Amino acid sequence: MAEEIDGVRVRRFPYFYPYIGLSREARHLLDRKGGSPFSFSLMRALNSVPDLDLIHLHAGNRIGGIGRYIAQRRRIPYVVSLHGGVFDVPVEEAATWSAPSRGSFEWGKIFGWWVGSRRVLDDAAAILCVGYNEKTLTQERYPNKRVIHLPNGVDPVRFARGDGLQFRAQHGIPPDAYVILTVGRIDRQKNQLLPARLLPKLHNIHPKTHLLFVGNVTSPAYYDELTAVIRNVGIERHVTIVPGLPASAPDLVDAYHASDVFLLPSIHEPFGIVILEAWAAGKPVLASNVGGIRHLVEHSHDALSFDPGDEQTFLEVFEELARNPETAKRVEAGMKKAHERFDWDVITRSLIEIYEDAVDAGAPEK
Repeated sequence: MAEEIDGVRVRRFPYFYPYIGLSREARHLLDRKGGSPFSFSLMRALNSVPDLDLIHLHAGNRIGGIGRYIAQRRRIPYVVSLHGGVFDVPVEEAATWSAPSRGSFEWGKIFGWWVGSRRVLDDAAAILCVGYNEKTLTQERYPNKRVIHLPNGVDPVRFARGDGLQFRAQHGIPPDAYVILTVGRIDRQKNQLLPARLLPKLHNIHPKTHLLFVGNVTSPAYYDELTAVIRNVGIERHVTIVPGLPASAPDLVDAYHASDVFLLPSIHEPFGIVILEAWAAGKPVLASNVGGIRHLVEHSHDALSFDPGDEQTFLEVFEELARNPETAKRVEAGMKKAHERFDWDVITRSLIEIYEDAVDAGAPEK
């Protein structure tokens, strides 16, 4: 299937998960969590497309192995981007990636062996890491390889304007509410439970506090736990959950402009692109002091950070933000950083230089 997105031609290929006994729900969850499918049609297309100079992989496992296999077959270089964390990820979080396939039988390991899925990083011309922690750990693992910190970017123009009042009206959020927005998968990693449990205490600081959670449900069990807490605490009318807004949806921009504060309470986060979006929308940011966020935000300059395991610290930074008139200065600092360092034009120029260097160097020797 072919389509055009922002002037770029995109082809999509059929794929399958090589498991016996995999339910439809499990396949859906693997899609959401970045499962390890296989695609013969993708392999054929990469092998036949003319004038191919370089392959850029955004996945590992079997899909990444296909890219590696074709690159070596055609004697061209390839680069790999690590988006969600490979070395910089808690063990318990990594275990959730394969959880949907439990109870089924994986018959497709032969595909991974065939395309060399375990050597995707070993044979790459360069490894691009979205998170700085990931870059450090990857360089330790591959001291003689080119490992580059290339963060995500943002389109500041797109997020600069949105209809927050219309979004509030559409989702029944009072116009005078003090809205805390969290954008991210409804998943334990994103830790929406923290503000939900503490909402009564947040009301003691700002009586009109309202929580707005936007994100796909990638862990149904966690979603059930979250909604149960909301019911048990009796805060249903002060919480709005909007599952499944696409990244390209205008409603996503409107959600930022419907908020007064942006909150990212993750217990693990390789980068935190939603912080860039909040900055571009001109919103003050509260963020966990974990993973790549530690290298993205500057506490008390462009955001306020806290330990997600320390509820009191979270309450203190929220109170400082809600009651401190100097908040506007942090917003301006965040907007400036989003424009000057993380505009997609800036990131793209760096990426083109990486491509050119890789092509000039040629394919690494086997």
